[in-house]
Formats: sequence, C-alpha cells, structure tokens
Amino acid sequence: MNQLDPEIVDILNAIEQAGIPPLQTLTAPQAREVFLSLRTAPQSPTPIHQVTDLLIPSANADIAARMYQPTDKTNAPALVWFHGGGWVIGDLDSADLPSRELAHHSTCTVISVDYRLAPEAVFPASFDDCLAATEWVINNAEALNIDPSRVAVGGDSAGGNLAACVAIAARDRGIELAHQLLIYPVVEAVFDTPSYQQNGEGYFLTTVMMQWFWDQYMPTDADRNDIRVAPINADLKGLPPAWVLTAGFDPLRDEGITYAKALQDAGVEVSTLHVSDTIHGFFGMDVKGGAKARQAAGHVLAAAIGDR
Repeated sequence: MNQLDPEIVDILNAIEQAGIPPLQTLTAPQAREVFLSLRTAPQSPTPIHQVTDLLIPSANADIAARMYQPTDKTNAPALVWFHGGGWVIGDLDSADLPSRELAHHSTCTVISVDYRLAPEAVFPASFDDCLAATEWVINNAEALNIDPSRVAVGGDSAGGNLAACVAIAARDRGIELAHQLLIYPVVEAVFDTPSYQQNGEGYFLTTVMMQWFWDQYMPTDADRNDIRVAPINADLKGLPPAWVLTAGFDPLRDEGITYAKALQDAGVEVSTLHVSDTIHGFFGMDVKGGAKARQAAGHVLAAAIGDR
C-alpha cells in the first residue's frame, strides 16, 4: 500500500485542525474565500522575463488572461492554461505558481485564462470562454510573439477537463493544436470508480464535493454526457499528442487513466505520469512533489513544442 507524502499529511492535518468547512457546505462565493485562505505562494516566486495582463474580447464577455513570457524570443511556442477548481473556484492568482513554473521549465509562453465560473455562469460558459481564448491566441499569434503552429492547451482538474474538451472542439473546427497537457482531468460525471471508492473521503477532494461542483456547473443532469464536458464520450481520433498526470490518492485517478487509454486506443500519442503518494490538487501546491511534477510537465512541453 502506498504511503501518503508527509508534506501532504501535514497539509491535511492543518486543514482539519483549523476547522475549515467542506466547500460543498458553502455558497460559491464563500467557497472561493475559503480556497483563497488555503492558498500558499512561494516566498520567492519563479522569476519570469515578462508578465502581462490581457483582456481577450469575446462574444459573451471579455475574458481576463495573464501572459508569462520566459524569454524575449519572438515566434515562441505557447501553452494556453486553464486553472482547476471544479468550474467554481480558482482565478489567475491561484494559477500563478503553475503558470510561472511551466513557462520557466518549458521556455514556452504561458497564457493563463480567467474563464467565467459557476454557478453565476453555468455550462457551457467555462468551455465557451476557454475555446474563445484559445482561438484568439492563435488568431493573434503575431502580436503576441507566438508561433501559431506550436500552441498547446493544458489545465489541472476542471482545467484539464476544459483543455481536453477544447482540443476536441479545435480539431472539429479545423484548428491544429500541437499538444494537450492534462493534469488529473475530469472526464465524466461518474462517481463509483475504484478511485472514488478508495479516495472519496479524507483527502480534501471528496465524492460529495465533486458532486457539488458538477451541480454548480450543470444544475440538471441532462447535458452531462455532452462532449463539451464529458470528453470520454467523444470521437478521440486525430487529437494532438497528450500527457496525462494522475495522483494515487485522488478520486479522479481512474478517470485520468481511463482517458489516457481511450486516447491511445484512438491512435493518439500519449505519455503518462502517475504520482502514487499524493492527492488531487498537489500540482498547484508549494510542496516538493508539486514542484517536481511541474518541472516534469515543463520538460514534456519543451520536448513537444519547444525550440529545438
């Protein structure tokens, strides 16, 4: 049996001792405040050549974004990054740590997208914003000093879901993305997998919390099989190469493993990393395991789309 990373044990114990309420017992605004209180940033953030706030025009509402340029090179490869948080919580600041380190380790420009959140904006608002942002980046590549032929999408958790769904939609629209970086992605509304049964309680993200996230984003069950939120139901042929990360103590572990296999079965080039001793959310934490995973992801991105 795998042992949980001691740093993660300390974090879980601190949350329990602080009496922090489960997110699903709160309103969405309250959950965002709690999430903000849990967030820790490194004392010395990874330096980046230039960080620029952007406003992406959209048919629905302008979308805030933040661009991380690790060098002053033109025609740079780029990653469009979607943060996690169950489509309900998370923002540009919560995505700052992974965005900075992905840019640093890959030497790719990273554009972090502040898509609309539920329940104020329900499905398919988050998806629509992420697709619109990706198209805008490609269409404005010259002004952004980006190579439009080397644009990847990526994200963690709900952000991984959004990246997978955007990759499918881009293919269907004839847009050629170069890679997809999927960090413990949500791929369907199923809560009875072995990883849910094993890890659905006691590791911060619980089964009932995940069900609450789905309820906020999709108040009715009618659309939960839609490929804009359940990529496992899509035809996966012809998608860009993917890297899928999973965590051993994560309720979503089996979804990521299943999706990686489905991509492989569809003929997509897939590589994977399974981190057995950690929990959902670790990729964005200021812990050693998170730092190693971000470095690994950056190196994968560099090999896939970086300057050769």
